[in-house]
Amino acid sequence: MLRWFEHSQVYRPDRVLDATGHELGRPFEDVLFKAKDGVQLHGWFFLANSDSHQSDLCVLVCHGNAGNISHRLDLCGTLLECGLSVFLFDYRGYGRSEGIPGEEGTYLDAQAAYEWLRKKGIPGRNIIAFGESLGGGIASELALRETLGGVILQSTFSCIADLGSELFPWLPVRWLGSIKYNTCSKLPRIGVPVMVMHSRADALIAYHHAEKNFALANEPKLFWEVRGDHNEPLLERDQFITGIRAFLKLLPPQRVGVSSHERA
Repeated sequence: MLRWFEHSQVYRPDRVLDATGHELGRPFEDVLFKAKDGVQLHGWFFLANSDSHQSDLCVLVCHGNAGNISHRLDLCGTLLECGLSVFLFDYRGYGRSEGIPGEEGTYLDAQAAYEWLRKKGIPGRNIIAFGESLGGGIASELALRETLGGVILQSTFSCIADLGSELFPWLPVRWLGSIKYNTCSKLPRIGVPVMVMHSRADALIAYHHAEKNFALANEPKLFWEVRGDHNEPLLERDQFITGIRAFLKLLPPQRVGVSSHERA
């Protein structure tokens, strides 16, 4: 019962897509690909505008614990407005992706999405892992397993044990919890630019989680305060966009360009 409760709190997938991807009014690829263990996954790839100065960069979105990619189109549109390509994908058990979610499984899913981008012709150092909430634990693990250009942690906890003990203080979470997503332990080992985005009004994951994560991250790094509750990071969209653009300035200038035939 404890394992069932733990799993149900960490993972809240929705199998039904509430959008098709066409809502943004621009071309995109509807993608099926497989994780290393054979689980078939689903995603949407949106190419940056060709006239963007950041068109060589792609954001790999590791979304939060609830819903699916169809609930992240506002985020996708905002990142596209920053001149970036965007790859939204669903973890196993979410949306049209097969399987049942689990910690190691989500790590494999992010690696599979990363590998799809690499096969697309996008160099690893041109890929930015964007971790939303739970996705921050996945993005930080990806940064240890693969070459990235940067990591963005939006509304992310320090680790599941810290968050669980705050949400369920009557339960021995630290003793019995089997799902870790220990973001804060990974940050000192990440050697690419890191951005931490968080709101003081976040009622689910408290602001001090972001402060802890930021303190443990290596330079270069950027802390960016956003507005709104946990699920409202785009409440002040201009503030969000300004933060993303400020972070892009921290990225090394010697990125690898992507030729037009690789991006076709």
